[in-house]
Amino acid sequence: MGLFFHVLLWLQLMGCTGPQDGITLSVGGAPAELDFWQSLVGQFEQEKGIRVDVLRQPTDTDQRRQSLVVALEAKKEDPDVFLMDVVWIAQFAASNWLQSIEHYVETGAIDLDVFFQNVVNFVDRYRGDLIALPIYVDGGLLYYRKDLLEQFGIEAAPETWEQLVESAEKVQRHVRKRLPNFHGFVWQGAQYEGLICNFMEFAGANGGGISIMDGKIALNTQENVKAVQFMHDLIHKYKISPLSTSTEMREEQARETFQRGNALFERNWPYAWSLHQAPGSIVKGKTAIASLPRFSSGKNVSALGGWHIGISRFSDQKESGWELVKFLASYETQKKLALNLGWNPGRKDLYSDPEVLRDMPHLTRLQEVFTNARPRPTLPYYTQLSEVIQRYLNSALTGMVTPQNALASAEREAQAVVDRYQAR
Repeated sequence: MGLFFHVLLWLQLMGCTGPQDGITLSVGGAPAELDFWQSLVGQFEQEKGIRVDVLRQPTDTDQRRQSLVVALEAKKEDPDVFLMDVVWIAQFAASNWLQSIEHYVETGAIDLDVFFQNVVNFVDRYRGDLIALPIYVDGGLLYYRKDLLEQFGIEAAPETWEQLVESAEKVQRHVRKRLPNFHGFVWQGAQYEGLICNFMEFAGANGGGISIMDGKIALNTQENVKAVQFMHDLIHKYKISPLSTSTEMREEQARETFQRGNALFERNWPYAWSLHQAPGSIVKGKTAIASLPRFSSGKNVSALGGWHIGISRFSDQKESGWELVKFLASYETQKKLALNLGWNPGRKDLYSDPEVLRDMPHLTRLQEVFTNARPRPTLPYYTQLSEVIQRYLNSALTGMVTPQNALASAEREAQAVVDRYQAR
């Protein structure tokens, strides 16, 4: 009887003090990232008394998206809370899979003014409702070898694409005498989502982009043709970008080329900064960042990327889910993500935090980039559009078709996608 009594008492105490109302958080990434998320969850459990089961997803973004789509289409209660790539949100919202969190803001539970307003307004709202919050903000950047610019008498990073070509040709010509594989500029031109981001930046810098108005998509424009022609010419005319740009150049291929000392300029996301500055990196202490150039008559444009957090409409623990969202979007948690994982905060008030800036001084430059970053089209059928456009863009980069013919074909096929979804 005594043993039974003590066991019963222990269970009662655990019931009173142990985590309650278990919820599931779906998050992906490398093993070290997932381990850190687990530690954050442990802190949340201690503070709130709410148990959180971490559903570990793979690093591959497409696999992560598909696993969420399967669960949400089946209207499963788990996961309750999950991270979403910026381009998934419109599809998830249009499918009615996301719980509105607007009423939490209205009650003063969180201050939206601390976040980048362009990000919240263009990405995290759907038909006026707030359905997500930014946890990690991303944008395309120009990395450059400041030592090589100085060595060859180039005073500053290029402000225009024309200046970039001029500087790249000059430095490449001299450096190739000792490094035959050196290139002036590496960027993402393979047939995948990264090509769309690069295209948006080149086209946006010339006043173009992907436009849909009144059910009509505009791709085959003068501004876009000029941008795609320039992308092609970087490889085949100016020859400052490698021939492999259109076949295999993705983020990591570009980063590795630059980090091995084989490029002057690199277009990449902010994640590459810490790797370029890591021990053993040939470019450590020699690298700087700048906004991506513009064309002489255009403006600087950076493609917006990042990860956002939301609550499933099918969750049976929405209130507990909101507590977790609020915790992860807080100043303290996003500061930890910045200092431990190098994540660029979704909160702009962290970009002046002395401790964060000590470890991540480049954030002072990133704040300007993120404030002006441009999202990809926020459409529920964006993935289908992207697959069409990237295929034709890539064919133009290889020289198989002219930029104008590629964009004309892409416009026709993309319009069919638009018509099909609007007819539903």
